[in-house]
Amino acid sequence: MIRGFSNMQSTQQTALITGAARRIGACIAENLHQRGCDVFLHYHSSSDAVDALADKLNELRPASATTVQADLGNMDDIDRIVASVRAKTNRLDLLINNASRFYPTSVGSTSMAQWDDLMDSNLRGPYFLTQALVQELNNASGSVVNLLDIHAVKPMAGHAVYSMAKAGLQMMTLALAKELGPEIRVNGVAPGAILWPEQEGGLEHQKNILSKVVMGRAGEPQDIASAVVYLGLDAPYVTGQVLAVDGGRSLNM
Repeated sequence: MIRGFSNMQSTQQTALITGAARRIGACIAENLHQRGCDVFLHYHSSSDAVDALADKLNELRPASATTVQADLGNMDDIDRIVASVRAKTNRLDLLINNASRFYPTSVGSTSMAQWDDLMDSNLRGPYFLTQALVQELNNASGSVVNLLDIHAVKPMAGHAVYSMAKAGLQMMTLALAKELGPEIRVNGVAPGAILWPEQEGGLEHQKNILSKVVMGRAGEPQDIASAVVYLGLDAPYVTGQVLAVDGGRSLNM
């Protein structure tokens, strides 16, 4: 389902954010909207949240936000995202590959369904979505920012498949920076402890992680959004880079 701004072609800056309904994705979308971008808000299942966000943004600036539902593991759905962009503009200034699935997998009991789910959301979907939008990004001399993880280089215990998928996304960031430059820049942001996962993380676990963070506290979604905006809009000579936003956590891994 597609819901949003008018289908007139324009030179208005546009951004597509995957996983934009809640949490970090929603914060990124609001920041880009504040910078004047019209935004495509991708979501998988959080329809109420994304509709509320789109209504809020459209109230601030009419016809500036559109919602697009898609499963990034389904190529037909990826094609539908691309079609929704092309129906409204011939340019895409910024693609934010933020959508991600995260949960533990135990070696010895990992299922193919878990493998596909984690790889689809964290690697396969971002690659094929980026590939499909190369022309629109090229038309705008645009930028791609991938949401990575500090555990892409140092795996998280009990999360082998997730860590492998994020490692692949980090390599994709570097490879596509070479393949798509100089017209399109590609960078990554690697969060540390920002928002605790909804399905895990007791107080003792959180305290243990924070004890290794140089800044001594968890970060905020705004920390990630600011880094994304910088790489996406304010760093025209930066490509192929990964910016860790982790309060120094990676120094103690």
